Amino acid sequence: MAVALAWLTFACDAGAVEVEVAGLFNGKAIVVIDGSKPRTLSDGQSVGPVKLISATSDSALFEIEGKRRRLGVGSQSFGGNFGQGGRQTVVLNSSGSGHFLTEGSINGAPIRFLVDTGATLVSLGLSDARRLGLPYLEGERGMSNTANGPAPVYRVRLDSVKVGSITLHNVDALVHATTDMPFALLGMSFLSRMDMKHEGSRLTMTQRY
Repeated sequence: MAVALAWLTFACDAGAVEVEVAGLFNGKAIVVIDGSKPRTLSDGQSVGPVKLISATSDSALFEIEGKRRRLGVGSQSFGGNFGQGGRQTVVLNSSGSGHFLTEGSINGAPIRFLVDTGATLVSLGLSDARRLGLPYLEGERGMSNTANGPAPVYRVRLDSVKVGSITLHNVDALVHATTDMPFALLGMSFLSRMDMKHEGSRLTMTQRY
């Protein structure tokens, strides 16, 4: 069993629906909906507007009125509501280590991100680049200094990068051609297009353009 504490907020006609994930199993998730008592959902089961599509010990995929969100192990939240001027907003809660980790997607394929304002570009390890089918060898080649010395990197352009309700297109990224990474870095090629507000353990990102 993987125990998590996560919040997922969806915007719908009747208002926002809050889903708290308290535990994860293969095929099941323990959820709290709008502050109600915890209950266990099996894959494919619905409670009101909330449907559990699938669950593993690491993450659960939910659907509400056609909108899907994946929650991984650890504390996080997605604000499905619009920000000021109709701009999309995502709210993340920090993990126990103080970092902001979140599930997202690149070119439509799922990936786990670490928010990193120190990274100039979205950065991927070799195995993720291969899994995503990125033609990184066709990109601009460069070198990166690592603990083991200089290592080759390739600059590519991603068709789409999505976090929560925010999707950006034509995002520059780096592929580390000889290194695997435990997660992708959500760097400034994505974050520079956000208005960001950091308050304690919460990070609010609102899409600017």
